Amino acid sequence: MSVPLTLLGLLEREPSHGYDLKRDYDTLFGRGKPLPFGQVYATLGRLARDGKVVVGEAEPGDGPDRKRYVITDAGATEFETWLGEPVAAEPHLQTVLFTKVVLALMLGRDAERYLDTQRAAHLARMRELTEVKRTGSLVDALLADHGLFHLESDLRWIDLTAARLDALRTEVTSR
Repeated sequence: MSVPLTLLGLLEREPSHGYDLKRDYDTLFGRGKPLPFGQVYATLGRLARDGKVVVGEAEPGDGPDRKRYVITDAGATEFETWLGEPVAAEPHLQTVLFTKVVLALMLGRDAERYLDTQRAAHLARMRELTEVKRTGSLVDALLADHGLFHLESDLRWIDLTAARLDALRTEVTSR
């Protein structure tokens, strides 16, 4: 996730204080990984330095004075360009799952045990995400669906690879 571009998108909606940007980011995008305040303000500082946002006058508030950030035309243009670009098609051909299986086979280790352990971890995460779908908001449910679909794909790959371990062992150990 691109934090700078996400903050620009939130600022395009309306000028905001750093605290409000963090709250909105965490609520909509931070699921389980809230954005640290330091990262919010460091990012806003870089965006201001690069002419993507401007900082308004300090306003009194509860606690220290607060600054309102406003997106500039350059920031809006960058955000619009980013929004229109497709996300890179995943996955890459070399994944950690694949690497571990091949290395286990090359080294004479139990690749099937690794696949079984990975399958169990995927199934546990799928149960967690299914509970999120059942109890969460629509935003939570859609994010959970995205994760579930990826995990289902990985499980299909794990099962296919487990069925082909002997042939794969022969291929990778003959090199």
